[in-house]
Amino acid sequence: GSHGVQTARMLAAVEKILLEQRPDVVMVYGDTNSTLAGALAAAKVGIPVAHVESGLRSFRPQMAEEINRVVTDRLSRFLFCPTKTAVENLAREGICSGVHLVGDVMLDSLRLFIRWADPGLLSRLGLVKDRYYLLTIHRREVVSSPARLKAIFSALARLKDRTFLFPVHPRCKKALQEGAIGLPDNVITVAPLSYLEMLAAEVGARLILTDSGGVQKEAYLLKVPCIVLRQETEWEETVIAGWNILTGCDQDAIVAAVKTFRPCASWQPLFGDGHAAEKIISILLTR
Repeated sequence: GSHGVQTARMLAAVEKILLEQRPDVVMVYGDTNSTLAGALAAAKVGIPVAHVESGLRSFRPQMAEEINRVVTDRLSRFLFCPTKTAVENLAREGICSGVHLVGDVMLDSLRLFIRWADPGLLSRLGLVKDRYYLLTIHRREVVSSPARLKAIFSALARLKDRTFLFPVHPRCKKALQEGAIGLPDNVITVAPLSYLEMLAAEVGARLILTDSGGVQKEAYLLKVPCIVLRQETEWEETVIAGWNILTGCDQDAIVAAVKTFRPCASWQPLFGDGHAAEKIISILLTR
């Protein structure tokens, strides 16, 4: 369904549960339509909202995720920020009360699960660590544009001596089929990977190309260089730090970045100490 249909159905269903259960706090995460629906439902019935991953901004007001972030932050009593930049973004908008710098829960998750990253994935796929590039595409603004998809894969076709592992998102698979967009021979397609498989694929990659906010952040946390197939990112710290680079879907820019991009600065712990969840719980328990 459309954004409106999705949000309306979730809003009604979540409100029903909130009225039955009357929780002390409703915690929402990130910037999806479900984030917005949960925050709206809670605010309408007078239950405090806690937003995890608050304060992110890509500064594109027409972007669905940006709308969800901004509105959710306005509705929240507890604003849990992953980075200093997120705190600064909120302050510029006049939001200072209830703001807490806690770090990123994705780092918590990574610390817990990296030891179980699928050790047999690369051998099953016939790949060698640091000898392949990982590609993910799922964002609507990219997938809905045949021209952008063709530009990405035309760029990869020009990089014949490199191998790209491409777990195909269902939305992207449909778009490729409908647009009759063929993939070059150096792109290995696989079904969507599990979380532990994805961690293994990220760790083993020489470089990652993605339009995903989560993957570009995991790339930084794992110290893997990343090319972001977008014109902007909500994780601008990773670009400023010199580990991620923005190319959009420009064919020449992608080719140049794959050939030449290397981290230009030492790695910095931008996302906290891996104990964000503990800090969030402590704050909520002492509210």
